[in-house]
Amino acid sequence: MGKFNQIMCTMILCFLCFNMGIMYTWPSSTLMIFSSANTTLHRTMTEGEIALLGSLSSVGALISTPIAGIALDKIGRRKCSIVANLMPVLGWAMIAFSNRVELVLSSIFVAGLAGAAFIINSVYISEICHESLRGTMTAAMMVFYGVGMLVQYIMGGFLSYSAAVYTNLTLTTLAVLLNCILKESPLYLLSKGMEKEAAIALSFFRQEKPDSKLVQEELNNIRRTLNPDLDDDESPEETKLQTEKQEKKVEEKLSTFQFIKKSRSTRKAIIVTLTLMTASMFQGLPVVQVYAEPLFKEAVPVMSATVSSIIFAVVTVITGFVGAFLTDAAGRKPLMMYGSIGSAVCSLLLGTQIHLNWGPNWLTAVVIYLFCVVYTLGAGTVPYVLTAEVFLPEVKSFVAMLVVEWTWLCNFLILLIFNPLVSAIGLGPIFYLFAAVCVLTAVYTLFYLPETKGLTVDAIQPLFVTKKKKQIV
Repeated sequence: MGKFNQIMCTMILCFLCFNMGIMYTWPSSTLMIFSSANTTLHRTMTEGEIALLGSLSSVGALISTPIAGIALDKIGRRKCSIVANLMPVLGWAMIAFSNRVELVLSSIFVAGLAGAAFIINSVYISEICHESLRGTMTAAMMVFYGVGMLVQYIMGGFLSYSAAVYTNLTLTTLAVLLNCILKESPLYLLSKGMEKEAAIALSFFRQEKPDSKLVQEELNNIRRTLNPDLDDDESPEETKLQTEKQEKKVEEKLSTFQFIKKSRSTRKAIIVTLTLMTASMFQGLPVVQVYAEPLFKEAVPVMSATVSSIIFAVVTVITGFVGAFLTDAAGRKPLMMYGSIGSAVCSLLLGTQIHLNWGPNWLTAVVIYLFCVVYTLGAGTVPYVLTAEVFLPEVKSFVAMLVVEWTWLCNFLILLIFNPLVSAIGLGPIFYLFAAVCVLTAVYTLFYLPETKGLTVDAIQPLFVTKKKKQIV
């Protein structure tokens, strides 16, 4: 089985995450300019508009995510990816050709519609990659996001405003063109009864002939996945319901809500994934990513905020690569648990340092970088991998939409309230709250997150059911 095409296609899909990293970090490089008297816009932004600059992209993602969740099963993964890539092109074009505050804010919203990438890519990548690559390739989304952050910090520090905007417009246009060469997901094609096309697509991703044994065996596995045995609350998870369905002559396929109602393991998986994704947002690093430059300026005034932000992005990227590897090497549960404990320690150190100033200024930067490392290894990677791998095809698009939608809502809320919280209680005490969230996340992971490394979705689902339930005869 060849891996090159799987890796290449994953990189093309993650190019959108790269462009999103640029877009979501752009406010960090421009808010100081936009709020100053020397603004490049037609007038200075107000404090409320500055808050919107950092959070409107999340509103766009909130709107596009449920639409993408429906469209994935209607028009396919490939077309959804192309449409999502067109949104940043439109957004940067609006910024390039106007300097009005209202239009710039609108462009951030439009570009934010590409936030549906996290549901599109998580579903798409998990369906085109083999189980042995699935965790690493899914984690690549966050790696590319980190690379995008790095590129934006560099452009913000060394390129003029106009040069950076036109560079971003070029990059987003390139992403659209690259997406046009992708093949559709074999699972989607099979779900539509397109057997021949599914075999051709799978043979492309596996670099095998359509009639090869490997391709045919994997197609059979996909067919079984598309017709799973469900569990319910009145019998063990392992109980097969296929015979019961035949006796009742059930011809109609269960709806998404009927499927979730019938499958106890799916409901448990939704709860666990939503909880961990919420925790990942409120552990605090998303705030640091968006407001990196002003944070470094306040925390480490003796060091250039641009240089500090670039180092921060480099650390994020390197750790992202390590995290992508460890996801399949060490497992999901240890990374999430120990990463959250490390994030708690870093948040506590950072909060006390900023609040009480007990150490030298350079120590603040060191702790922020260490916080970035442990967060990226755990909460910054694992929940996204879980979203892509723990749900059956019948509900994957809907549940992924639900999880990503909730994630964007949390992201919007934390970015919206961050500046007012800083004004109210100060920057240091905020990190005490982040530390508490990190500790609770580690405890929750210990008791409720099963290990899913290297398992197919059929094997993963029963793990979310309690042992007591499984032993019922």
